Amino acid sequence: MKILFCGDVVGKAGRKLVLSCLPKLKEKLNLDFIIVNGENAAHGFGINPKMYNAFLDHGADVITLGNHSFDKPDIFPILEEADNIIRPMNYPENTVGKGFCIVKSASGVRVAVVQLLGSVFMRSVESPFQSIQQWLQKYKRGQDYDVLVVDFHAEATAEKVALGHYLDGHASLVVGTHTHIPTADAHVLPSGTAYISDIGMCGDYDSVIGMKKELAFPRFLGGDKKGRLEPAEKNATFCAVCADIDEKTGCAREIFPVRIGQTLENTHEV
Repeated sequence: MKILFCGDVVGKAGRKLVLSCLPKLKEKLNLDFIIVNGENAAHGFGINPKMYNAFLDHGADVITLGNHSFDKPDIFPILEEADNIIRPMNYPENTVGKGFCIVKSASGVRVAVVQLLGSVFMRSVESPFQSIQQWLQKYKRGQDYDVLVVDFHAEATAEKVALGHYLDGHASLVVGTHTHIPTADAHVLPSGTAYISDIGMCGDYDSVIGMKKELAFPRFLGGDKKGRLEPAEKNATFCAVCADIDEKTGCAREIFPVRIGQTLENTHEV
């Protein structure tokens, strides 16, 4: 099966491009399953019900979030009730929402999607390694799911690489999100797990990780570090990865980047 995972969608520019690209890519790449990281969709901070529904209406099967999961309180009822939107699994117990979901593709393949939050340079959370270890002890491939996708929403590259190797042979696809800058290390690990340190963002790259440059500069010049950032809203670039997974074994055959836009080098056209 072919799975497309879209990097963090940032603001209006990112949303518009993602909604435009998804139906076209689904047909062009013959996609079976689409996952979108939507935690920055609502003006750069969180997601609201309208945007959640728009992603689903345009082809997304699962929405993942991250450290901005709870920035828009009107999404809370959906986090509690829906089975296709998740926040980090290693948040404290009793946190609103779910840390994983298992969703069937149109062909009946059971895709488990787990999100973890990094523990380096991030808020204090349970170890992502221990959290996924406990999950793997409880849920078994072939019995509970067929394919496992892990969204590691983390800052430190070393932590991401370590988790990728830790899950090699257990997960079908491990992707890094959060830093908004695409890395060039998409490859299949020795035991069959497709991996990339960071997918990048779906947003305007003439910016500071999606935010207006002029609002970010003062933070690095000793000025106001608490001023509200706003997303850049001009020419967005779509950043995703596509992985070809053998649903019978759970192993990846291939992973490749999908970039479409006016700033970064394009890999595809739609």
